[in-house]
Amino acid sequence: MASEKRVDLDGNPIKPITICMIGAGGFIGSHLCEKLMAETPHKVLALDVYNDKIKHLLEPDSLPWADRIQFHRLNIKNDSRLESLIRMADLTINLAAICTPADYNTRPLDTIYSNFIDAIPVVKYCSGNNKRLIHFSTCEVYGKTIGSFLPKDSPLRQDPAYYVLSENSSPCIFGPIEKQRWSYACAKQLIERLIYAEGAENGMDFTIVRPFNWIGPRMDFIPGIDGPSEGVPRVLACFSNNLLRHEPLKLVDGGQSQRTFIYIKDAIEAVLLMIENPARANGQIFNVGNPNNEVTVKQLAEMMTEVYAKVSGEPSLEKPTIDISSEEFYGVGYDDSDKRIPDMTIINKQLGWNPKTSLWDLLESTLTYQHRTYAEAIKQATAKPAATS
Repeated sequence: MASEKRVDLDGNPIKPITICMIGAGGFIGSHLCEKLMAETPHKVLALDVYNDKIKHLLEPDSLPWADRIQFHRLNIKNDSRLESLIRMADLTINLAAICTPADYNTRPLDTIYSNFIDAIPVVKYCSGNNKRLIHFSTCEVYGKTIGSFLPKDSPLRQDPAYYVLSENSSPCIFGPIEKQRWSYACAKQLIERLIYAEGAENGMDFTIVRPFNWIGPRMDFIPGIDGPSEGVPRVLACFSNNLLRHEPLKLVDGGQSQRTFIYIKDAIEAVLLMIENPARANGQIFNVGNPNNEVTVKQLAEMMTEVYAKVSGEPSLEKPTIDISSEEFYGVGYDDSDKRIPDMTIINKQLGWNPKTSLWDLLESTLTYQHRTYAEAIKQATAKPAATS
């Protein structure tokens, strides 16, 4: 509990700090705020445009942590309060981003501005005011694996050296400029390089986080319920939307891409270690994922179909999946990486952290939440109005 005496990994007492969290109202921010309020004495200045996902932490005023969290409604791209809020804090955590693949090649300008241009002042204010920064990047900065350029029958494709992604040694390989899907990865890599340069030239304390598909309750949105009807969220939320609506799951290009998935609560444990162990985390780039939870997107669809049938008590469709081309699903200019498997050596060495939750268990937790939260709303939204006489 927050009142107990707490020590870091080196046995030093952990002092309460004030954290300026940009993007606190999102999926990751809401879980991190929960963790900080329930288990630490730290204060949070929660910055975001929306607060729906953290409203349970803000109201009522009688909550035990009411004096440790303040919500500030602002957009970092045009709000003069940003620097003063960063100056008030000991640590800034930047979670703000456009991070939905469907936007990368349909809204490339917004994607580049959000993930690079709009993040520059945050870096500048942290460096100029001698404040520590934890910046959330993405596993997409790695781009394509070396192995993806080898012949399909090459035995080297099975060699981890050609596909496991390491923070300090793997190259960042993107597709051609016309494949605007890489606008996100390129913007994220460039802000990483700016942060790294601020550390090297101006001594800014920083940590960069590269998430590998963090999954759990409150992630993304369900189109037409708590997001735009025409919106296309990330793969797990897309599949959840199909399951909730009793529709076949759409497999882009056959669902052959391979991914790893990690439970949000495991990932937040890693972030808390970074927050409270600056001596071990400063200057580091950390992969945060679960290499044990690797599946193809097709296998993910099959597993989700099975898990949802269990948690909902509803039978699966006779034909649970359909194939669709990436151009039809995402639009012209889409491209993809073949697989993303994180090397966990650095985070294990520096912070002693390893993920725990199996893919089945994280899917069961997430789909139970989504069924409980959305099933009735979708049923009502799709019900035909009664005929009038």
